[in-house]
Amino acid sequence: QVHLEESGGRLVQAGDSLQLSCAASGHTFHGAAIGWFRQAPGNERETVATINWTGRVTYYAESIKGRFTISRDNDKNMVYLRMNNLKPGDTAIYYCAVELWPAVAGTAGTRPDEYDHWGQGTQVTVSS
Repeated sequence: QVHLEESGGRLVQAGDSLQLSCAASGHTFHGAAIGWFRQAPGNERETVATINWTGRVTYYAESIKGRFTISRDNDKNMVYLRMNNLKPGDTAIYYCAVELWPAVAGTAGTRPDEYDHWGQGTQVTVSS
């Protein structure tokens, strides 16, 4: 089984930067994609960024393009989300998740329902 644990969330000021980390343990799956997602109170869970196995294919939500960067280190079983110029609208619980079998080999899904295993989330709060 795959276990995911997010860390790094905290209270920050608007304009600050923050890096979230996701550690994967248990069985690893060659070719799996990883994504970052977030959910604010009263809202649906939304995709923030996804990355394929090699790290060469990425997807970013329009709302965070140019501010966030997703990356992964397969040797360490880690995935990261670097967030710059944070805004109050970024306040949410952030989750990482694994897509075991991408629909197209070498790609990464862009929707939450394409992902199979989820962490418990880490809270990011951005004050104005």
